[in-house]
Amino acid sequence: MKFSTAVSTCLSKFATFSGRATRSEFWWFYLFTFLVNWIAGLALGNMISMIISLAFVLPLWAAGARRLHDIGRTGWWQLIFITVIGILVLIYWYAQETAPEANQYGAYVPPSEA
Repeated sequence: MKFSTAVSTCLSKFATFSGRATRSEFWWFYLFTFLVNWIAGLALGNMISMIISLAFVLPLWAAGARRLHDIGRTGWWQLIFITVIGILVLIYWYAQETAPEANQYGAYVPPSEA
């Protein structure tokens, strides 16, 4: 999935916690939110950057839940980010390849059809 496609998909599904998200969709959207926050912090100040960060919390959590669904895990696993080790585990899971079979969260969609 390309950068612009991933960003538009995640923003259109900003509060959709069901379904699946490919690895590229999640990471491209994460990069987009990081860059937007970084540029806002440099150009507009920390307060605006913090407001933008708050605006992206729900879409990032939704994309993270769909990403975890893609590897066969429940989105509730995102709550382990509270611990330092949990953050490392989440990064590992987010980097896992897509499970190529259907699971309880939806059917597998090959990248050419995404």
